[in-house]
Amino acid sequence: MHFDDRLATVLRSRGGSASMARIQYRQLLDLLGTMPVEAEGPQIDAACDRLGELGGVIPARERSAMLREPGVRLRNIRLVSLLAAGEPSLAAAAIEAANLSEEEWIDLAPALPPAARSLVGQRSNIGPRAAALFRQLGMVPPGLPATEVAASEHVAVSEPARSDDIAAIVQRIEDFRKTREPVDGSEGAQAAQARTDTERALARLKAFDFATDAEGCIAWSDPGMAPMAVGLRLASHDMTGPASARAILALALRHRQPLRALRMELSGAPAIAGRWQIDAAPCFEPGTGAYIGHAGRMRRQAESAMPRQSAAPDSDTDRMRQLLHELRTPVNAIQGFAEVIQQQLFGPAPHEYRALAANVAGDAARVLAGLEELERLARLEGGRMTLEADGCDLAEVLESAVRQLRAFTEPRGGGFTQNLAERADLQVALGHADCERLIWRILATLAGAAAPGESLKLRARGRDLSVQLTVALPQSLAALDDELLWQALAASGSKALSAGIFGAGFSLRLARAEAAAAGGELRRKDKRLKLTLPGLTADQPGHSEGQENAARA
Repeated sequence: MHFDDRLATVLRSRGGSASMARIQYRQLLDLLGTMPVEAEGPQIDAACDRLGELGGVIPARERSAMLREPGVRLRNIRLVSLLAAGEPSLAAAAIEAANLSEEEWIDLAPALPPAARSLVGQRSNIGPRAAALFRQLGMVPPGLPATEVAASEHVAVSEPARSDDIAAIVQRIEDFRKTREPVDGSEGAQAAQARTDTERALARLKAFDFATDAEGCIAWSDPGMAPMAVGLRLASHDMTGPASARAILALALRHRQPLRALRMELSGAPAIAGRWQIDAAPCFEPGTGAYIGHAGRMRRQAESAMPRQSAAPDSDTDRMRQLLHELRTPVNAIQGFAEVIQQQLFGPAPHEYRALAANVAGDAARVLAGLEELERLARLEGGRMTLEADGCDLAEVLESAVRQLRAFTEPRGGGFTQNLAERADLQVALGHADCERLIWRILATLAGAAAPGESLKLRARGRDLSVQLTVALPQSLAALDDELLWQALAASGSKALSAGIFGAGFSLRLARAEAAAAGGELRRKDKRLKLTLPGLTADQPGHSEGQENAARA
């Protein structure tokens, strides 16, 4: 029998950093979203409370983006109700991603706020009785075309429409035409000024709405942009055409998927030339369900969002984090689909397939852990992350780590030989969680690289205003020069205690960055590693508080 304790495991994990909070929020979404309707209990209540707490830490736009990721499963009516009561963008994403039956939509209707009811009423797949109920509630404007419904559902939560600007542009165009002087082929000063104002107004236009046909060609646009936008093909294979986009856009159009913050380069008149961001949703014929195109909005990318020359030191870090974000999306999808097969959520699956899916899910989890470590290193080395400076007992952390590692080291006849100073001398100015992570990373990496029967000496003592930890390097690492010791290499083979997918060198480099962020250092000294951390200042005997305490004693 397989006991599913994933929810308890997620609740036990700490969400101290922002990245861990996002991971935990995504895990809770997946676990709560797939639970049966009748599931209840204190653990589920605690998970819902934790989801609300994380919502106060993670911005609404990031939570909305998580709901729109491929593979999100939102089939629990309680979770849909909880999310629909949140921010407008989060409610729109939750209603869009929800996969409920007609009866569940009917049961959910009284609990939804008016804005969320409007979004549900605009869906075409909630069933005839549910649709009639929402019409009775007066939440669906009669006669609204399908294209406009989709556009209002997916685009209204972003930037407000600039209809006033577009109307002003059209009026200026009319004024320009009326003031032209075709007598001698030249134009007067008033006509020239009108044309200049029109061009400047178009150049300032930051967004416009559009709709495509089933082939991905823009068939409608805001009046001010229609002459330049209508006829553009969003996913053209012609590299010399006016529209240039990534292959992911063509893939999303082919599979009728929503377009979320996808980039496109347009060429032509100044009003439309440049880089744009596309947000659009697929539209379907209400009667037949046939795909009729996408409707959405293009927004010009702000110049301030472009990397500048003066920001060159930070641009590498930003590009690395963006790359890692783009890599996580497919890996998360692979892991989710593998879990679907392994847990037989959509129906029975052969045992061989389930075993393969379990292996794929495990590999995906290791890849995600490696990506998280890459992002942590990029943020630390880029100065974008600091560690907490709370007090911590280093001796306690060391003893705990060595005790946990005995399950691996004792059967191999090795381990760590400890020589620790008094606890009062081993108090460091570092948060307990960060200290545990740093010490575990160092000791686990060295233990995993040690040969059977190899014992490593470990010594910790206080010195001046710092605490120093010295650990002997195993022979396999001591034989490397300084450059190879810190070099990231792919881990070879499967080990019971792994330093990560990038090998021991990368783990030690990450530990070195963590030590530097804590105000200390990690360096090599001959055949040893030396970790220095800032210590906590102890009370001096001459202090008034110390004298008072001594007198009381």
